[in-house]
Amino acid sequence: MGAFTMGILRLLPFLMLLGGSALAQSPTYGVGSTPSAEEIRAWDISIGPTGKELPPGRGTAKEGAPVFAQKCAACHGATLAGGLAPTLLKAQKEPNVDPWQLGRVLPIRSPYATTVWDYINRAMPLNREGTLTADEVYALTAFLLYKNDVIPEDEVLDAQSLPKVEMPNREGFAPLPDWKPGTPRLQGYPY
Repeated sequence: MGAFTMGILRLLPFLMLLGGSALAQSPTYGVGSTPSAEEIRAWDISIGPTGKELPPGRGTAKEGAPVFAQKCAACHGATLAGGLAPTLLKAQKEPNVDPWQLGRVLPIRSPYATTVWDYINRAMPLNREGTLTADEVYALTAFLLYKNDVIPEDEVLDAQSLPKVEMPNREGFAPLPDWKPGTPRLQGYPY
């Protein structure tokens, strides 16, 4: 090898270091900003089992029926079953049956009523997520829980009463029996 080639080879690590660091410096586009504490609070919309994050509002099953008919029945079916979206009505079985035998229905399988509220609030209606008011979400939650024999029709659900609802699967909750950690959930099973 010639002296010129040897000189280039000696400079190569230095050139790679300079070129690599230059490539690592991406241009500044001026897009985005660090979120403020208030923005983070606004994005933190999940509701835990205690319901301490629930907003003010209220609703009953009677109030939820027309909301369901207007905003949910097109996908879930007028009778909470038979639509293209998952069934929301438990299979009719004998009383005191194991909740696993009732079908994969969120208002029954969920261990906490707050989870039902949270799911409706964040994920429904499809392609119009987040458009329901807190009162509509409370009313729809009450309607679904009433239709699945969890609460009476006239029970008022609000931030204080919703976390106290005793769900049929409160003590027996477990992931779907055919689901293995690390694998995706089947489409249509929202929990």
